[in-house]
Amino acid sequence: MPVKLNVILEENGYTNVRRLPNSELIGVLQQLFTFGLFVGLDEAGYKRRYCYEHKSDAVIAAQVWDGEGDPPGPWIKEKPSDRLGPGAVGGSDRGD
Repeated sequence: MPVKLNVILEENGYTNVRRLPNSELIGVLQQLFTFGLFVGLDEAGYKRRYCYEHKSDAVIAAQVWDGEGDPPGPWIKEKPSDRLGPGAVGGSDRGD
């Protein structure tokens, strides 16, 4: 990852940044109501993101996902397609 991009991501609050086997860069960023697993990060933005209710779920997904299919865990929605994920139905009383 170019140093400039690494600095930009860190300055903007991204954590758990890493490169997938397919060379896409991913990272976790807190949003207003959810935690996003951002995919395809570059200087211009990102390709898509998966929204998680809990930070811990987004972090685990970022750590273990190989980039194939969808990331693991109870993601709620994939943007920009607005596709609903396994975490969209129901809810939990977990707090993190």
